[in-house]
Amino acid sequence: MPEKKIAPYGSWKSPITSDVIVKGSIGLSQVKLEGTTAYWIEMRPSEGGRQVIVRQDLKGNRRDVNSQGFNARTRVHEYGGGDYAVDGDSVYFSNFSDQQIYRASAGEPALISQDCPDDRVRYADYVIDKSRDRLICVREDHRRDARQPANEIVAVPMQGGESTVLVSGSDFYSFPRK
Repeated sequence: MPEKKIAPYGSWKSPITSDVIVKGSIGLSQVKLEGTTAYWIEMRPSEGGRQVIVRQDLKGNRRDVNSQGFNARTRVHEYGGGDYAVDGDSVYFSNFSDQQIYRASAGEPALISQDCPDDRVRYADYVIDKSRDRLICVREDHRRDARQPANEIVAVPMQGGESTVLVSGSDFYSFPRK
């Protein structure tokens, strides 16, 4: 039998740590419906906190949209949000490591943003503009001044290409809607 140890009040060691508590939990957010299919983001602590877009149809068939090398999360305004949008079978999302926009449909996600190859340009809060075949979103551009990024509403071609600035000049933009 293990020897009992006496410790002052509040100083005992517990086998229950914060890692043990959160390791098995999955956070759910950003639920979206596209026709009869539901999408949501799962935050998976067991995968280093990676955010995975999950798709489930009416029959209960469920699959991950963004593969292992992709983390659907944006750093716009530092706290992120509005990490993805759905259009039919295509899902558009920000990838955490490079902050670029990717389109996931069949196969590996494809890069569609062409403004900057690294995380100095970030995107969030996507709206699908089907009639013009583009995404409308917030863009945070750190290329000009690292201390004060330019915040803009931009249009990004859904098939890939450079953004077109639609609105600029204010310190903060969020949640564009048509």
